[in-house]
Amino acid sequence: MMDARTWRVGWRCLLLLVIFGSTRSEGVQSCEEVRKLFQWRLAGAVKGLPDSPRAGSDLQVCISEKPTCCTRKMEERYHIVAREDMQQALQTASSTLKFLISRNAAAFQETLETLIRQAENYTSILFCNTYRNMALEAAATVQEFFTDVGLYLFGADVNPEEFVNRFFDSLFPLVYNYLINPGITDSSLEYSECIRMARRDISPFGNIPKRVMGQMGRSLLPSRTLLQALNLGIEVINTTDHLHVSKECGRALLRMQYCPHCQGLMLSKPCMGYCLNVMRGCLAYMAELNPHWHAYIRSLEELSDAMHGTYDIEHVLLNFHLLVNDAVMQAHLNGQKLSEQVNKICGHPIRTPTQSPRCSFDGSKEKHGMKISPRNGEETLASRRKEFINSLRLHRTFYGALADQLCVNDLAAADGLPCWNGEDIVKSYNQPVVGNGIKAQSGNPEVKVKGTDPVINQIIDKLKHVIQLLQGRSPKPDKWELQMGSGGGMVEQISGDCDDEDGCGGSGSGEVKRTLKVTDWMPEEMNLSDIKQIHQTDGDSTFDTTGAGCTAATESMTFTLMGAVMILPGLW
Repeated sequence: MMDARTWRVGWRCLLLLVIFGSTRSEGVQSCEEVRKLFQWRLAGAVKGLPDSPRAGSDLQVCISEKPTCCTRKMEERYHIVAREDMQQALQTASSTLKFLISRNAAAFQETLETLIRQAENYTSILFCNTYRNMALEAAATVQEFFTDVGLYLFGADVNPEEFVNRFFDSLFPLVYNYLINPGITDSSLEYSECIRMARRDISPFGNIPKRVMGQMGRSLLPSRTLLQALNLGIEVINTTDHLHVSKECGRALLRMQYCPHCQGLMLSKPCMGYCLNVMRGCLAYMAELNPHWHAYIRSLEELSDAMHGTYDIEHVLLNFHLLVNDAVMQAHLNGQKLSEQVNKICGHPIRTPTQSPRCSFDGSKEKHGMKISPRNGEETLASRRKEFINSLRLHRTFYGALADQLCVNDLAAADGLPCWNGEDIVKSYNQPVVGNGIKAQSGNPEVKVKGTDPVINQIIDKLKHVIQLLQGRSPKPDKWELQMGSGGGMVEQISGDCDDEDGCGGSGSGEVKRTLKVTDWMPEEMNLSDIKQIHQTDGDSTFDTTGAGCTAATESMTFTLMGAVMILPGLW
């Protein structure tokens, strides 16, 4: 018996003889196979299909000296199918890339929404557990702030500086009434408004509002830009998937794909060089996208690499409540001075007895919010973003290599096999093979390419614009230096070496690095008056309180009121 190798060699030789020999005969003797394939391809019978070969004098593209099995109507139908095949091939070739971008864009947005909800939850828990008297009134301020954060991230025309200022403006009257000047009393709306307006002049929270602005601006803007850029990437692919096929390209595709059928050569494939000329001509306009697409992916990579440390949105959002706590603490410690300043600006309040509102935070939510399992250090937002960029980098030359990819993967005959050259079955294609891009098509023997494509030009303009945005939105931590206001006295400098492992916390009493382990407890309600001692050592921060004895080991960080560090597991 013949072994497998001998059988394959024999079968290949027989196939070559059949294909190559049929072209050297007088032509196909019957059109039955052509009819069957045509009817199957077009999903239905078509009247007027020839039973036997005939002269093809009426054909416009599939012209041959030999008798043909095609009519003018068949040629027209084949022309339509060739265009459809082209679009289908483009969509198939881009499907992996499109799925990669769209899946990660959706996951990124979903993760940001989750981070916002978690950060809002942390801030609400801060007020309910530590500043319970003002928690109810603070709830609307907290909710409005995080609503604005979400609106900004997802493209709304809101200003981070404005909503950060609005948050601290609204917070100051609450801190003043319940901590600095406490009592079961109520001040008038006019007096509270005066305190709110005075906040920016007397700076009760020191430089913390400016720090929040800096961190929010440098973390929210890159994330917002990244989302916009990913959505543009999807738009680019959707547009090129449905690119208009020019008249010249349509005729070339018909000649390459379906004209062999007219001669009964249903199994033939185009020669590699012939296929490259046709596809490079048809996709010449699209190839012009290649340098801009390459720069687009490189800019995404640079932006992603720069989003780390205190400028990682995950770090900033999940530590926001600690900065709020620091702000309230600073205002309380300077309470006497602030009270004198407020009295000078707004006068003494007219007080009326009332019942202090209590926190209405859902206890089940609190427990749910605090029972957060430690996350895998490898599954952070930054690590998943890096994984995405590494995958996307494989598609940097997608548009420049698309024509070659279509021919090599599917359309063209393998090297060494007889192939279709546009007129007949030959051993090899003898015409020169042109390169990619519009300029290279001047010598293309198969497709005439003229001018430019306005749709492609529009896409290029959009890519250029988003590249500028990406390159201009990379956070530069080494250039960020904030001076403390009059309430403090320290200088905060964040160096360019800050990363996810460094911590970068500069709040003096609470901002922690994002990868600290989660403690498994939450202190009971603590009032500032309960604090007896805050003792800081190199490796420990210990709090002795009358309300709840709590000791937490940290990494050279000082906790004030929040005894637990809460970390959201990586979700994206």
